[in-house]
Amino acid sequence: MGAGLLGSMALASGGKAIAASIGQPVLRPEVRARALAAMSRHVDRVKVRDVIGIADFDAASNAPRFHLLDVASGRVNSLLVAHGRGSDPSHTGWLQRFSNDMGSAASCSGAFVTAEEYVGNHGRSRRIDGLDPTNSNARGRAVVIHGAWYVSPEMVRDHGKLGRSEGCFAFSEQDLVQVMARMGAGRLIYSDKIDRT
Repeated sequence: MGAGLLGSMALASGGKAIAASIGQPVLRPEVRARALAAMSRHVDRVKVRDVIGIADFDAASNAPRFHLLDVASGRVNSLLVAHGRGSDPSHTGWLQRFSNDMGSAASCSGAFVTAEEYVGNHGRSRRIDGLDPTNSNARGRAVVIHGAWYVSPEMVRDHGKLGRSEGCFAFSEQDLVQVMARMGAGRLIYSDKIDRT
């Protein structure tokens, strides 16, 4: 693992403690400000404004880069999240580009509103609707929130990065429980990469 990574973090899995090197979770002020601005722009569609999910794709996939922001208290809980394989064709662990194109298998940027829960190919999942021109095809592309085997501290420990989704916000099965509980219908997800170089 490279510079900027913290040491070991004890985690429980299957009754055994494991160590996983993961990046330090940080919600950068500029990303937070952009997410809050997106909430203001879409106040007519974002009906529940207690928690915002913020994906900061400037961070590598081995870092907890999906931030659950409690708007009232400012408290942040940061989780691992995968990006789409079309956003990282060489599987470097870094998102290279966004796309809203059908069939791109890429992550898309901008503001989303969470919608209905359902059980699908990945088990318990939640649909999301894109609110910006950069993600207007999210529902048609089946970009959703779901759990995935390729998202876990063990994956980071063993491979230095997460696997990739088809453009969905994919979480570990353990973290999915929290995401589904806190990001019910009508809440904002904001996805961005400020450093586009």
